[in-house]
Amino acid sequence: MSSTELPFVPPANVLPKVGTVRVAEGERLRSVELPGVTLTVRSRPPAREGLPPALYVHGLGGSSQNWSALMALQDGVVDGEALDLPGFGDSPPPDDGNYSVTGHARAVIRYLDASGRGPVHLFGNSLGGAITTRVAAVRPDLVRTLTLVSPALPEIRVQRAAVPTGLLAVPGVALLFTRLTREWTAEQRVRGVMALCYGDPGRVTPEGFRNAVQEMERRLRLPYFWDAMARSARGIVNAYTLGGQQGLWRQAERVLAPTLLVYGGRDQLVGFRMAQKAARAFRDSRLVTLPDAGHVAMMEYPETVALAFRELLEDAGELGAQRARRAGRADAGGDAVDEEGTDESMGG
Repeated sequence: MSSTELPFVPPANVLPKVGTVRVAEGERLRSVELPGVTLTVRSRPPAREGLPPALYVHGLGGSSQNWSALMALQDGVVDGEALDLPGFGDSPPPDDGNYSVTGHARAVIRYLDASGRGPVHLFGNSLGGAITTRVAAVRPDLVRTLTLVSPALPEIRVQRAAVPTGLLAVPGVALLFTRLTREWTAEQRVRGVMALCYGDPGRVTPEGFRNAVQEMERRLRLPYFWDAMARSARGIVNAYTLGGQQGLWRQAERVLAPTLLVYGGRDQLVGFRMAQKAARAFRDSRLVTLPDAGHVAMMEYPETVALAFRELLEDAGELGAQRARRAGRADAGGDAVDEEGTDESMGG
């Protein structure tokens, strides 16, 4: 094997088990087999029946756990599920090794088509923002609203701190990096990731840090970890270079769904200056800027993001429709729901 080749990754059906994935209180995990891909889906039982479905898509190097805090706050508003993208979290690599933005978007679409849950309230962070933008553009029938937290959309002047991530896309760099960092502990790696992704890493609780270290230890034992990272990073870089109808900004202009954009003022990976460009590109958009947030506002300030999403639903007429349905059930002898209870579940 030459120094520019990525290591061989065994087929998904012979990959070793490396330990269990953390499941927070109230969450459930299940595995869904689809053509060419197997996805792990994290979900929470909704507060009541009849809530509209939501789907959360994480970013590069993340997992469905990135959405746990926000999902818990939205139990009374949506019926939420979060995916582990192929090769991340507890999902094995895709059968065809395709980690492009289009490949990931295809996996999301296959899941939505197979589950029959669409149209959904679709959420995406970072790489997940690029993926969900593409899904919303090519399959508007699957998307009610779109919420993007620091979406990885093309920038002419890339953030300096994002350069090492982009370099992972260069053949041989991932293998070199694994050799250079062989002695790094999981704790050191987690501290580095948090310093890069959080506006204030001090907001992470001791328990949250311990959980992140345990998850990092689990991931580092996966034989395909760096392969998934490198190929997905290459997928982002390639997506940035596409023009015409496949260009991500062109696809952003095609999104019909009401869109919530969340940008952090301390984001080291996606330029805060891109917020206004994104607000102009998405035709029906609402922009929320959080000066102290970094790249993962849904983890740093989940209550604020939940409140902004609720306001998006208000503007789109979704919450009014939910109230009308509940009132109809109450008139028919069903259980009425206290609106104050709904507000509390949103963290407002």
